[in-house]
Formats: sequence, C-alpha cells, structure tokens
Amino acid sequence: MTVPAAPSRKVIFALDVSTLEEARRLVGLLRGRTGFFKVGLELFTAYGREAVKAVREAGEKVFLDLKFHDIPNTVSRAAEEAVKLGADMVNLHASGGTEMMRETVERCRNVAERTGRPRPLLLAVTVLTSLDEGNLREIGMAGPIEERVLRLAELAQKAGMDGVVASPREIAPLRERCGKEFVIVTPGIRPAFEAAGRDDQKRVMTAREAVQAGASYIVVGRPVRLAPDPAAAMDRILEEIR
Repeated sequence: MTVPAAPSRKVIFALDVSTLEEARRLVGLLRGRTGFFKVGLELFTAYGREAVKAVREAGEKVFLDLKFHDIPNTVSRAAEEAVKLGADMVNLHASGGTEMMRETVERCRNVAERTGRPRPLLLAVTVLTSLDEGNLREIGMAGPIEERVLRLAELAQKAGMDGVVASPREIAPLRERCGKEFVIVTPGIRPAFEAAGRDDQKRVMTAREAVQAGASYIVVGRPVRLAPDPAAAMDRILEEIR
C-alpha cells in the first residue's frame, strides 16, 4: 500500500453529523482538502446508502466506518454490501477473530472481481481510542494496551487485512512490527490549535506528531466541524502536517 504524499490525501474527515443536509454542506466546504469522508454509525443509521451517495456524487472517497463485529458469515456479507455501495475503505473489529477477517477479505476480493469494482481498503479496529487500561480491566481485559493492539494487528495482517485503526500512541510500535506497507489509520487526533480534554478521546496526539510517527491517515472531526470556518480549520491542519 503506497500512502499518498500530498498532505490533504492523508486526512480523513469524520462526517459525524445527524442530517444529510449538514453532511452535504461539509462535503462541499472540504472537497479537495481530504482523502476520504468518513460515514459513521450516526449518519448511516439515519440515511443509509444516501449518505454514501452524497459523498460519491461529490467525487470524493468514502470510508464506511461501521466497525462490523459478528460471526464470520454475517460480517463478510455485510462487507460485500459495502463493496457494492462503492465504499473505498471499510472497517471491522479485529477482536472478531482471524476467521472473520480472512473470510471478509476473500469475499470482498471475489465480489470486487465479479462486479468490476475496486476492492476497498479493509481495516481492523484494535482498541478504541476512548478506552484506557482501567476501562479494559473493568471488562476483564487486563494488561498493557500496546500489547493488545500489536497482537490484534498481527492477526489482522496474517488474515490479509490492509491495515488497522489504532490510537496515535501505538503508531510507532505498529510501524516497527508490521512494516512500512501496512496501513495505519489514526483517530484521536487533535490539531495544535485545539485545546485538549474537550471530548471523550483519551489516547490522543497532534496531527503533526501522528504523521511524523508513521500514520498513513489521520482522522479529524470535531476540531474542523465545530470551527466557525471549517475550511480554514482544515487548512491549518494541512499546514501543520506539510
């Protein structure tokens, strides 16, 4: 996987909004300033394929962020539908296991070949950035977060996944363990101009720090979406990682 050099191609913008009108407005403002627009649970639950269509009609790429986690057959079939929708990037939980990931990779490859569509990048979610070691102990998962992330990433790589979603704190060890071609998508990004501690992300880093550590793509949302001028806020982030 070759990561694009242009700063704007490294950024994924999170369309974490509740209306299609607001999603279209933000896509219009940020066209050309981002590599992907992320359609997550809120927008997709409300509007389904129309949310994906709104991004694609603007000529932009879609990261369908639904974090599939179920039995292998169910997840692989859901991912197949994501391919048919035209998603360019899809994620699922690595904790669903090797069989689930491998079956999803194979099914997506087959449906892409059969329909003449490109196969989306397939990413495995490791440990959510909202969780710390105390949260994991609470649910019976003791031990360092970094070890858990690296173990899940290794399973994902062996299953044929393109990369992982992980916090910025794990970028450097992931890059060392999984190699330079492995895709690392990093949420928990806060630009230098944004105050820390204003939301539920716990394992965070600035945009510049994440890119320098080896992130393939960084995910930004609230600091841009809530800015008085979203386009100007995005431009400041792009300047930060240039």
